[in-house]
This record gives sequence, structure tokens and C-alpha cells, in this order.
Amino acid sequence: MNTHLSSPTQTVLIGPEQPFVIIGERINPTGRKLLAAEMAAGNFDRVRKDALAQVAAGAQMLDVNAGVPTADEPALLAEAVRVIQAVTDAPLCLDSSVVAALAAGLAAYQGKALVNSVTGEDERLEAVLPLVAQHHAAVIGVSNDETGIAEDPHARFNIAKKIVERAEAFGIPRADVLIDPLAMPIGAVRYVGAALLALVRRLRDELGVNTCCGASNISFGLPDRPGLNAAFIAMAMGTGMTSAILNPLEPDVRRSIYAADALLGLDENCARWITAARARAAAAPEAQA
Repeated sequence: MNTHLSSPTQTVLIGPEQPFVIIGERINPTGRKLLAAEMAAGNFDRVRKDALAQVAAGAQMLDVNAGVPTADEPALLAEAVRVIQAVTDAPLCLDSSVVAALAAGLAAYQGKALVNSVTGEDERLEAVLPLVAQHHAAVIGVSNDETGIAEDPHARFNIAKKIVERAEAFGIPRADVLIDPLAMPIGAVRYVGAALLALVRRLRDELGVNTCCGASNISFGLPDRPGLNAAFIAMAMGTGMTSAILNPLEPDVRRSIYAADALLGLDENCARWITAARARAAAAPEAQA
């Protein structure tokens, strides 16, 4: 089952028989004070640079967040969408907890967007899903609800099932619902990584949905985060994860994804692995010069 996302000139397929989809995470002012200040002032130069750099590094899609405190988030997200679509063909993932901002971003977007996100709370489902259906978008369903984030992966599976069924009731096909099983820091609870991998497998086998997560959350608070992120994403791909929001500028993470795609038979003739290896080899002499 493939999830189709598009810009006016480019289509991206997320699915179990497709190469893993990297959704670039960098266009997010959270924790980036300079980017937040620039966006609030109407300066989108850094947004443009981040968009182009992530696509050049291998991101097939870009996550776009405009959550700047005290700023007009709906207006900022809509403008960010227009700015990014003027410089790249990559489809976008519109990232906000503010329904009005999602509405403004979807109105400005050209193509079929991915909405990030909806949770299992009834109020949130009733607010976001009609908007997704109206714009014929796809949506990330996050497997938590008003009770919070359950440690029990069975409880998270049931929330995911509820989101999928409610989306279908609004006319949103199952192929257009990606489930986020919630990557939590292993430095806080050591079993959450193993629990997530088991949950991804159930989501694939029992619900038949595609999956996505904020991959870098898994390593929060620990040293050598790129190394942990790279190992985690390869393991998640092996259990059926089909996309993730992550930093494509981390070479360890990119290499791990390309290797896993090749080993899982998702990289035809190992073409992407060979291309990336040649690019690394070509860059090596320049780095040593």
C-alpha cells in the first residue's frame, strides 16, 4: 500500500516496496533561536538555504514548522510553504499543532501534502481530519491520546487503530494515514526502542499502514547521537518502517538508510548505494586537500 505525496512536478511514494523516504527536519524554529527570529521578522533566507541543503543531501520530502512564539503562525506557515515551493520540487510535510496554521498551510500548498499531525484525542480528530479530507491530503497519526503516551505498545496500537478507523470514516483512505509509533529516548527508558520496533511490525502486519517517526528522539540526551540514530533507523526499516523525519545532513544516518535499502531489496541494482559511495569517494580527496 503506497502513500502518494506530491508537489506540482514531483511525486513521492511511501510504501513497503519503496525506498525509505527521508523527510528533512531542519525547517523548524524550535531550539533554533536565529531561525525563529528571522522567520518572525519575515526573513526566509535561511529557510530557503535549509530546504535546498536538505534536498541536496537526499531528503525526498521536507517537514515545515513555523511555530514561533508570539508570531502569527498561520501566516508564517503559509508564507514558508510558498517560499519553499518556489525553490524546490520536494513535497512538503506541514507540521503544526495549531489547526488554523494547518488550514493556512494547506490552502497555500500546491500538490498533495502530508499533515503532521493528528493524535487520538476525539477533539483533535474532529478538528484535523475534516481538514485533511477537504484538501485530499495525507496525515501522520501519532499514537497517543488524552491519557498521554502509553508505555504499553499494545495501548499505542489500539490508539493507532482508532485513528485509522476514524480517518476512514471521514473518507480518508488507509493509504493516506501514516502512523507515528513514537520514538522515545532510550536514555530515559531502556526498553522503548525494542517496544517501538515490535509496534512497527504490528502496524505493518495487522493494520497495513505506513509508518513515520521523529527518529532523532530515540537518542536524546546521549552522546554520539548520529551513531545511535543510524543504527536505530536501519533496525526500524528492517521491521517495516517506511519513512522518518530526521536530519539528512548527518552522513552516518544517510549511509545507514542507503545500506538498509540495498540489503532489503528496495534499491534497484543498488543504484542509490553506488551513487552515494561514488560521491563519498569523490569528496574524500577534496576533504584531504
